[in-house]
Amino acid sequence: MITVTELKFLSDAQSSYHILKPWWDVFWYYITMVMLMIAVLAGALQITQSRMLCLPCKAEVDNQCAHPLEQIIAKINFSAPLVAKIPTGIQNDLHRQQYAYIDAVCYEKRLHWFTKFFPYLVFLHTIIFAVCSNFWLHYPSTSSRLEHFVAILYKCFDSPWTTRALSETVAEQTVRTQHHKRSRLLTMSTSNAEELESRKQSLQPGVEPSAIEDDVSNVLDKKEGEQAKALFEKVRRFRLHVEQKDIIYRLYMKQIVVKVIVLIVIVSYVSYFLMHITFEIDCVVDIEAFTGYKRYQCVYSLAAIFKLLATFYVFLVLLYGFACCYSLWWMLRSSLKQYSFEAVREKSNYSDIPDVQNDFAFILHLADQYDPLYAKRFSIFLSEVSENKLKQINLNNEWTVDMLRNKLTRNAKDKVELHLFMLCGLPDNVFELNEIEVLVLELIPDAKLTPVITQLVNLKELRVYHSTLTVDLQALSFLAENLKILHLKFTAMEKIPSWVFHLKNLKELYIAGSLDSYNNTSIEGLQDLKNLASLYLKSSLPRIPKVVIDMLPSLEKLTINNEGNRLMVLICLKKMINLTSLELINCDLERIPHAIFSLTELREIDFRGNNFKTVEEIISFQHLPKLMCLKLWHNSIAYIPLQIGALSNLEQLYLNHNNIEIVPLQLFLCNKLRILDLSYNNLTFIPEEIQLLKNLQYFAVTKNSMEILPEGLFKCNKLQYLLVGKNNLFSLSPLVGELMHLIKIELIGNQIEFLPPELESCQALKLNNIIVENNVLRTLPSCRKEDSKPSQR
Repeated sequence: MITVTELKFLSDAQSSYHILKPWWDVFWYYITMVMLMIAVLAGALQITQSRMLCLPCKAEVDNQCAHPLEQIIAKINFSAPLVAKIPTGIQNDLHRQQYAYIDAVCYEKRLHWFTKFFPYLVFLHTIIFAVCSNFWLHYPSTSSRLEHFVAILYKCFDSPWTTRALSETVAEQTVRTQHHKRSRLLTMSTSNAEELESRKQSLQPGVEPSAIEDDVSNVLDKKEGEQAKALFEKVRRFRLHVEQKDIIYRLYMKQIVVKVIVLIVIVSYVSYFLMHITFEIDCVVDIEAFTGYKRYQCVYSLAAIFKLLATFYVFLVLLYGFACCYSLWWMLRSSLKQYSFEAVREKSNYSDIPDVQNDFAFILHLADQYDPLYAKRFSIFLSEVSENKLKQINLNNEWTVDMLRNKLTRNAKDKVELHLFMLCGLPDNVFELNEIEVLVLELIPDAKLTPVITQLVNLKELRVYHSTLTVDLQALSFLAENLKILHLKFTAMEKIPSWVFHLKNLKELYIAGSLDSYNNTSIEGLQDLKNLASLYLKSSLPRIPKVVIDMLPSLEKLTINNEGNRLMVLICLKKMINLTSLELINCDLERIPHAIFSLTELREIDFRGNNFKTVEEIISFQHLPKLMCLKLWHNSIAYIPLQIGALSNLEQLYLNHNNIEIVPLQLFLCNKLRILDLSYNNLTFIPEEIQLLKNLQYFAVTKNSMEILPEGLFKCNKLQYLLVGKNNLFSLSPLVGELMHLIKIELIGNQIEFLPPELESCQALKLNNIIVENNVLRTLPSCRKEDSKPSQR
């Protein structure tokens, strides 16, 4: 015998899917279970009880069967005495085996098929209903999505982060209510002006909410925070995958349509054949050769209960059909492929919860039929604001004050610097380190400066590299007063943050990134930086922005690195009369712009990385009386014009990385030169007249073809750095001992075999600043003595 428990799996889906079952699905389930019970009961009765009971009869008429008792009474002899007894019972010549045979034949051949197979039909119908109800839960393309969603939904519902987020919402609503009540009281009360003002200050936006947030900020421990972080990532991936298609919606719709069609068919033929379940059956079969009778009168003992069960079954099917029709109406009348969290957004402090669509929306609609609270708690993990808050808590737990203090260093400018790299945000504990002078944020996607930045009283420089930085209004006020230097670097076509243009005391601004025409327009905000003295732009600009030319009166230094693209229309430079330093780097210039000769305040010019082949315009530099530094490095200059001697005030000259072969004597008329760099050229000798450069402190001819150094070089008594590596020198003159201020000498890459002992006379020169091969270095007497000393333990 088959029990109901063994058949339960036919109509019951996995218990974990109950949150995706609307009331009609539950209704279908219970009706299906009752149908199963009807099938099992009818089948058990059919197996355990006699199927058919038949008696033979003699047919007087073809279509009638006379009762055997009437035949006996007709044969009674009424002439006999009345005392004679009438025979009782039905007399025939059939045996027990013949009756069983008659019952079996009549059951198989004369009982209606619907009556005979009623239990099996109910069982078959129940299986069809169960399959139609649960097919979408087990179909490969939908089951994986549903299983994944249910698992995520349960975790989101029970997550401590969900409880914390909803608690924050309740707390914020309470604060808003109190704020509204207090505002009404303040409006009504006008008697005490001082009290009114104090209350207004106590109700400044963000004060009380921030205090509440501090109270609950430590609710999550590290493990719970990591679990919530993983949930956010799972929800993001699930949404990205499920929102692309509507296969669950379409399958569910097809499933209901199939149910309705099947129901119509079942109700039609079951109702019709219900009348064929009868108690008495006239059985006419051709078995007279075995029993002596051709006609039999039979009764089917289960007909009454089967008719009752069938009637009740039809009633259940009608109820099932009503639920199916309602579900179909629900599917058709509602826009189930769109799900809006508008109500949740209005009641919570997470206003960025996005609406969803397709299968994601449909699943949430089904969950709403079970309990709308599931979708509300699930929505917390769709909010970027919620995710950012969680990241901040995890970040604060991970980066303690002690860990951040260990990352403090001193940079080349001897300033205390904190460099944060590839974090998910800016830890709040950073603001506890008030000794920070330079803050570097690199590859941090969601950094935020909150009002607590006011604790960094020594912060003067901020560097933001490939990071998204949001600045609070109060934090911006602090930066506007204290920040002096700002570095911005990005790669994509990003807009310069608007908060940059509110830094009224900013002195130096460095911007490196892809500024397209739109962002070139947004750079107009620079006009508000009235105190800006230095501007660095690294991008691909077709021309210098107009705001830089006309609207920055305090600008003293302008640097443009155009990354190898042509910079045109340079005549506008004439307007920048206050410039003291101009750097046009990698601007694809072929000649020196004439406009710069009008900038009489210029002290430094840098033309690195252009396409200069000649610099005949160098004579015009004499119109720049304050020019002290000229950098013509990394070009293709073939020679130095003779007019260079007119630059009598020049102190620094960089001509390295060119194609220069000869140094003209007129160069040495620039007797104020302190730095002369001729490295990476094609020089073969230096004239003796170099001795005229009495102020020379730095001289470099690295990577040339020099075979000998002029003796006049060693008469430059102030020389501190002598870089002559990677040449063809065979020896170093003993006159090097006269360079008493020599700090560093580079000789590596030559053919020198020994060093003159006079080199040790250079008192300022240390052994580790002699850059030469080890075997050559050992030729110095001091090195030999050092090597000859016995090792000490």
